[in-house]
Amino acid sequence: MGLFKQGRYSGFIRPISYTVDLAVINILGIFCFFKEIPALNFVFLISLGWTITALITQFYEVYRYSFITRVLNLLVRQILFFTLLMFAYSGFNVKLELYPIVVLKYILSVSFSVSVFKYGMFFLLKKYRGTLRKNSRKTIILGASKQGFLLEEFFKETPHLGFKNKKIVCFKDRETLNLESIFSYIIDNKIDEIYCSTSELNNTDLLSVLNFADNNLKIVKFIPDNTQVLSKKLKHDFYGVIPILTFRTIPLNDPFSLLLKRVFDIVFSITIIALVLSWLTPILAILIKLESKGPIFFTQLRNGHNYKSFNCFKYRSMVLNPEADLVQVKRNDGRITKVGKFIRKLSIDEMPQFFNVLLGQMSVVGPRPHMLSHTNMYAKNIDKFMVRHFVKPGITGLAQVSGYRGEVETNKDIIGRVKHDVFYIENWSFFLDIKIIFQTVFNFIRGEEKAY
Repeated sequence: MGLFKQGRYSGFIRPISYTVDLAVINILGIFCFFKEIPALNFVFLISLGWTITALITQFYEVYRYSFITRVLNLLVRQILFFTLLMFAYSGFNVKLELYPIVVLKYILSVSFSVSVFKYGMFFLLKKYRGTLRKNSRKTIILGASKQGFLLEEFFKETPHLGFKNKKIVCFKDRETLNLESIFSYIIDNKIDEIYCSTSELNNTDLLSVLNFADNNLKIVKFIPDNTQVLSKKLKHDFYGVIPILTFRTIPLNDPFSLLLKRVFDIVFSITIIALVLSWLTPILAILIKLESKGPIFFTQLRNGHNYKSFNCFKYRSMVLNPEADLVQVKRNDGRITKVGKFIRKLSIDEMPQFFNVLLGQMSVVGPRPHMLSHTNMYAKNIDKFMVRHFVKPGITGLAQVSGYRGEVETNKDIIGRVKHDVFYIENWSFFLDIKIIFQTVFNFIRGEEKAY
């Protein structure tokens, strides 16, 4: 009962979504594509499979504050699972003669229909909340902190999310503070969610608020001060009955996410190697050899995932020199050849790293690897630099497309690079990778100042 009360009928949204999706899947299957199959068997197995995979992918875990990219991410994950489910079903039921092309058409039809409904529901609810001011939640903010006022402003600027903040209560003046009157206000005004600022409320206050919320079916959330550890992304686990908070969660620790990224890396790298490097390498080999003595490829030890070193491949762009592993390339560096200047300007010298990707040493997108001497130096002097090694290094990355590429001229450059790399690691998604790849292509076409 509390679920429906808190959400103003939000509790109906998920059951409706399940019902519509299952209806679409079964109606399309039985009446449009597989008319000869045993209906009850199909409905039971496919409905059960869809429900289980939806629980695994958290397909219906979409909230009023969720971004549109989360919906897309969930759709891709669920459709991939559904594709495997359907081909498994056809494989186990060979006698039904479910031809792959028909199964594929069915999957595409289901994907299109479910996507239209999911996005339609997503935008319809936003319109319903923003324009009609329905399906809203009343909130109160306990603690007149900077973060509390920012949250209130956020609620005002995003009416489509359906939050209505009724009041901010200052906890600094303890003489006039009366928790019982605040609790009465919450009940009288039918407040749904209580937001507590951890910088103003002490442990006694928080305990009182939590007890009140538990006894009155209210939701409590916390606003951490931005200088506290609690402002970081924390994972909540239990060791027996003891609650444990983990400071950093890494999306790529999830087996499905890791598999998705690896499959994409393999397909993308093979495509580039077959369509580009197959003809580009012989041409550059001739040009590089004609201009200077030495190998076509330049290999350099760099630190990768879990700090393990690997040989990073590049087209050789400099004359052979003893400082290659020690001194970073600078603007107008005399070691760079004429051919090297051209390929470095277009970042072509980095393309052999697609072989590193295929070998599993790198990823298409990730933190850029540094030469060993620089890694050792930055690890000692730059905070959180080593966090970059929680994932595989990349050919391109969020830091690079955000302007932090090439020569590190000041500490500000490497600090900015680390900041973006850590953000990428903690907020990875498949679509963030796609966005970074498109931004890389755009920067390549536009030209980059620090590409030298």
